[in-house]
Amino acid sequence: MDGKPPNDRRAECEVDSIFTDRWSPRAFLSEPLPEHQINSLFEAARWAPSCFNEQPWLFIYATEPEQRQKLVSVLVEKNQRWAGRCPLLMFVLARRQFKEGGRENRHAPFDAGSAWLSLALQARRLGLYAHAMAGFSIKKAYAVLGVSEEEYLVMAAIAVGRKGDADQLPEDIRAMESPNTRKPTAEVATDKFPL
Repeated sequence: MDGKPPNDRRAECEVDSIFTDRWSPRAFLSEPLPEHQINSLFEAARWAPSCFNEQPWLFIYATEPEQRQKLVSVLVEKNQRWAGRCPLLMFVLARRQFKEGGRENRHAPFDAGSAWLSLALQARRLGLYAHAMAGFSIKKAYAVLGVSEEEYLVMAAIAVGRKGDADQLPEDIRAMESPNTRKPTAEVATDKFPL
């Protein structure tokens, strides 16, 4: 044990609190989000950097119950149990080829990740939380979203809303409802190379 309490979120050096304040809860209020907040999330994502300014990301989202339920059906059962309450569900996709010339864009997932982080940080600025999920059926995602697997890579599902009370979660999921710690900086950045 390194002397830090469990789930210690203190930064090792000075960094804006928006980074340490961002985490991925599972307890969400089901109340709808105003349209101006939803627009603000996508506006933040729009300004993310990308290779050749390609902006290869696409967010497909749902706010209406029937459409949200279609997206919930793509998630694994454990994620369905909590994400179904979220007022805003979406998937983020990355276009596999550059628009000009059709060459493979190997940077597209990196760029889509930048757009996702921009959205997640804007959510915190608005008093919201965003939780990205890898637990979903890729095959079903392509069918429900109606996109071509040759054209797009489905990257992640995302739930956005106001944080709710952890007591609303099933017991097994409630046990996971706390911010995670991070590896020490020395484990994720080095000036010692070759490795």
